[in-house]
Amino acid sequence: MRQPLTITAAQALSNIKPPTCLIDARSPAEFALDHVPGAINLPVLDDQEREIIGTLHATHPFEARRRGAAMVAVNIARMLEGPLASLAPDTPMVVYCWRGGNRSGALATILARVGWKTSVVEGGYKALRAVLVRDLDRLSQGLQFQVLAGRTGVGKSRILQALERLGAQVLDLEALAKHRGSVLGGLPGEPQPSQKHFEALLWNTLRNLNPKRVVFVESESKKIGQRHVPDTLIRMMRASPCCRIEASLELRSELLLEEYQHFIREPDQLVRQLDCLVGLHGHAVIDQWKQWMHQGQWITLTRDLLAHHYDPSYDKSMQRNYRLIASAQSFELASSEPRAIELLAHALMLSGSTRIEPLSIAP
Repeated sequence: MRQPLTITAAQALSNIKPPTCLIDARSPAEFALDHVPGAINLPVLDDQEREIIGTLHATHPFEARRRGAAMVAVNIARMLEGPLASLAPDTPMVVYCWRGGNRSGALATILARVGWKTSVVEGGYKALRAVLVRDLDRLSQGLQFQVLAGRTGVGKSRILQALERLGAQVLDLEALAKHRGSVLGGLPGEPQPSQKHFEALLWNTLRNLNPKRVVFVESESKKIGQRHVPDTLIRMMRASPCCRIEASLELRSELLLEEYQHFIREPDQLVRQLDCLVGLHGHAVIDQWKQWMHQGQWITLTRDLLAHHYDPSYDKSMQRNYRLIASAQSFELASSEPRAIELLAHALMLSGSTRIEPLSIAP
């Protein structure tokens, strides 16, 4: 009869791809805060049960273990009849909890006795997190970046998406952070991931990139919304070659208005965000922006925001942080049409500054 094996966090992270089933046995709240990308949440105790047992354990340890075991047994039975019922007998199982102790051990023992090849991660989530953070530095240092620079509204995110469709390697930090990176950059209805989970998602992206090929990335700040880009990664980005994307003020305004339609639909959100800029621009300027907004003069408002807020801020940041921008090759975006964005992305891939190595194609 099988017994669960014990593996290190590094071993677990090196093997989180199908057909392995990676199981996070912690509570839903713990899982929501952060988890290893690719893991499924099968809690042996839910949030309420965990709180009950934790409180009881402080005064009656034996009773807490007895009641906890009963809860765990019921929950594991539901898993076996539910999400685990259709898994093939040869599916490898890897289980972790907070520290690799009681919760993961209880689940792993049952899975192994059923017949699945089951492993428990020694040290649990805490050990996995430590290895992941260490790997972030190593992975960042092993990549060669090409930074897409350009003032707000030139379509850098759209160009990154076009590059990815064309087969280039892309690191889209704003997509991972669920934020466009500016004071107005929050995505409607999409809260940002926790800092820990942002780093986990970043780790998962970096580990799948080929270090022999260039990685296109946007000229981000250290902070994207409320999430911080890891120090080693931002340092590598700032030391990398840049290419400058340019577009007319009219085109940039058009692109921004397409991306920020939620402010037109719900102007009260924009009012709250504009109030955050009073310290930078004063009440008179903010009141003028609000007046244009209430009058529906969106083009006027957008152009003024670009000229007097975004452009000066971006230029100052680039001169301070991305020193190679001075020698960057420029690429002009002609229109907002998808074909124009695709042509620009293709030109970036063909540019000698990208250092893309030819891909070998089997005959």
